[in-house]
Amino acid sequence: MIEIQHVNMVYPNGVGALKDINLTIEQGEFVFIVGTSGAGKSTLIRLIGREFLPAGGRIRVFGRDITKLRRREVSMFRRNIGVVFQDFRLLDNRTVFENVAFAMQVVGAKPREVRRRVPEALEMVGLTGKAKLKPLELSGGEQQRVCLARAIINQPSLIIADEPTGNLDPKTSLGIMDLLKNINIRGTTILMATHDREIVDRMKQRVIMLENGRIVRDEQRGVYSQDAH
Repeated sequence: MIEIQHVNMVYPNGVGALKDINLTIEQGEFVFIVGTSGAGKSTLIRLIGREFLPAGGRIRVFGRDITKLRRREVSMFRRNIGVVFQDFRLLDNRTVFENVAFAMQVVGAKPREVRRRVPEALEMVGLTGKAKLKPLELSGGEQQRVCLARAIINQPSLIIADEPTGNLDPKTSLGIMDLLKNINIRGTTILMATHDREIVDRMKQRVIMLENGRIVRDEQRGVYSQDAH
């Protein structure tokens, strides 16, 4: 599903963010990208989401080399990816229903489909009865659940999550992770950047550790760090 070959990334200030990254992720995997701040986690997942281009190397997602996509092809490519952010990025002036519906509307979904599928997505993430509320009327955990509903509403093959539990308390974080795991069980590939040791150690999924822009460990059913064994 995702093939990364000899990818390098250098920021405009000359700092090397990623160095000779080689990685394959299969359909249906749940993968944690871990490492300290500045290790390259967010840069890697943003490259996979085609937010920018690498300095060198090749990235294939869904069988296509996304480094060669034309601008108009990028939006089509992203329709098959759901994204969950640490800072939610919800539209505060719209209701929960409208926030989730917006993700369908931008891909041209019919109003009838929107009315049918948004309540289903909200039920799946435990937000039945919250559709008419605004984001600022919700707790942080509930706002992240709205983000999850928005991410899954178009039934993507891949969900990219960048520190989705970073602003949440431990109990709420575990609830979000249980939701992500249930989504993964249904066949969606999950790629999550995190520095949350407790969650990584509890979930026992594939763990890829970055250090100074390089992959230093790739372990199935792994933990955050080897000294945690």
